[in-house]
Amino acid sequence: MMNQWQGKKVAFLGDSITDKNHIGTKKNYWQFLEEFLGIKAFVYGLNGWKWDGVKEQAEILYHELGNDIDAILIFMGTNDFDNGIPIGEWWNIQNEEVFSRGRTLTLPRRIFNTDVKTFRGRLNHGMSYLKDHFPEQQIILLTPIHRGFADFGGDNVQPEESFPNNSELFPEIYIEQLRQAGDIWSVPVIDLYRLSGLLPIRDAHSRYFHDEKTDRLHPNALGHRRIAQTLMYQMLSLPAGFR
Repeated sequence: MMNQWQGKKVAFLGDSITDKNHIGTKKNYWQFLEEFLGIKAFVYGLNGWKWDGVKEQAEILYHELGNDIDAILIFMGTNDFDNGIPIGEWWNIQNEEVFSRGRTLTLPRRIFNTDVKTFRGRLNHGMSYLKDHFPEQQIILLTPIHRGFADFGGDNVQPEESFPNNSELFPEIYIEQLRQAGDIWSVPVIDLYRLSGLLPIRDAHSRYFHDEKTDRLHPNALGHRRIAQTLMYQMLSLPAGFR
């Protein structure tokens, strides 16, 4: 299909759902996008990573390709929820003098909070680097999909999203921060949490995930294809870069 993404170089930052070492699937969503849109995928996502690692993944991308990339998609956040990362604040406020309408005033000024111990701080930390180093690239945030139960053995048992994390927060709180980050950092958000239709807490949707009994966290190839289909139609409404 001829489209504005044909032949474009697209980087993917993220966690296990993006990892080149397939987890729970034989084919990742970005491989489907290579087929659907004709993109060339450059994959930096790694299993278990959280938003405090976005800058590091982006640094590797910049070291390897510099600005020879057209777009960057970031599919991250579910592990921040699972680890109970506090939400934090978008801004630190400090008083500063400013010349306004013929006089000098002292006004509160908001400065990005980049405290990587908080989720908002992590979003600011990662987006600061991306915006400064990739000004001509299309940067797109993806929200995580809904979370199902997973039992990876030992003490690595992760309840499904009907239960809060150890900060007593539910996943939609983290999803809302990613939606807000799109406004704050002027980037598109493709809301897979809402648009993909994947709902692993319902038995009828277990067909889209790795294992009905032990892993409804990682989509199988059918689930990845559904994610890719959702991304494809959203991406077709966006420029494929600005170089």
